[in-house]
Amino acid sequence: MTTLPSMRRLIVLAFLPVTLTAQASGVTGTLIVTNKTPATASIIDLASGRTLATLPTGQGPHEVVVSRDGSTAVVTDYGAQTPGQSLTVIDVMGKAVRRTIPLGEYRRPHGIVFLPGDTLVAVTSETHRAVLTVDVRSGAIVRVAMTNQAGSHMVGVTADGKRGYTGDIGSNTVTELDMVTGAVLRRFDVPAQPEAINVTSDGREVWVGSNATGRVSAIDLSSGSVTTAAEGFSWPYRVLFSPDLATVMLPDYRGNALRFVERSSRRELGRLTWDGAGPQGITLGAGGRHAFLSLSNEGRVAIIDVASRAVVGHVPAGQTPDGVAYTSRRVPGA
Repeated sequence: MTTLPSMRRLIVLAFLPVTLTAQASGVTGTLIVTNKTPATASIIDLASGRTLATLPTGQGPHEVVVSRDGSTAVVTDYGAQTPGQSLTVIDVMGKAVRRTIPLGEYRRPHGIVFLPGDTLVAVTSETHRAVLTVDVRSGAIVRVAMTNQAGSHMVGVTADGKRGYTGDIGSNTVTELDMVTGAVLRRFDVPAQPEAINVTSDGREVWVGSNATGRVSAIDLSSGSVTTAAEGFSWPYRVLFSPDLATVMLPDYRGNALRFVERSSRRELGRLTWDGAGPQGITLGAGGRHAFLSLSNEGRVAIIDVASRAVVGHVPAGQTPDGVAYTSRRVPGA
């Protein structure tokens, strides 16, 4: 027999997801989220929380980026047991797959960044130890920059598109690339198994996470020095800088937390924690007011007020969401 207190509890739980989504009703725009297990990408309207389309990708879609005008998203088809070797190009406003770009011998594409102009993307080929520059319109590989380091997995690129930095998981290095010529400029020895990586927009500093040590390091690009910026992670999954470069957001996948660190002092400002949610991909909304964090084990995306460091809502995604990209544009008919 169900007691009155139990019934009240059930009613509260039943309405909790709706309340959380309603709390985020002031957030607008569109998310594109990769769902690894079903090999799909979701297009989600933030104002309503509705999934507008679920589109097929290649196997094991991991990362996604969206053009500055919000019209085009590109997904890296990393693969599952069999290495992937393609990119899926999505017409965001049309809610359709525009094309699949085959990468030929360049397998395990993963980290990806749009370069200035929105016609080229820089994407890692983990097995080939390279960063490719791919023309999204023609599908042509226009440049191959060889890192010659094992497991070049993620890539960060400066705002001007001139320098790129890879975390080389198998070589315990960060490689600096000239994105114009494809030349290797420098390598930095960093703590073991560097995966998460990003570079400040001004090109002054790279932050990189070590899977083996749970440490996040900062590389001063003027001096080449490598120092500890934060530690105590179980898996420092990604690195995201606020637009003013004052705050660094660091999802800890196995630690089920999102940590906020003051970049100048390396002081932790606060953290959000979840019980087994598996936080992974993270991106910023317009003006950097909100961050969007995929919760892989819960099949949804958390909406976070960056200033207050509080979760203000959630939107549902597909199974095992990972990469997430944002555009302020709203899809017609949403």
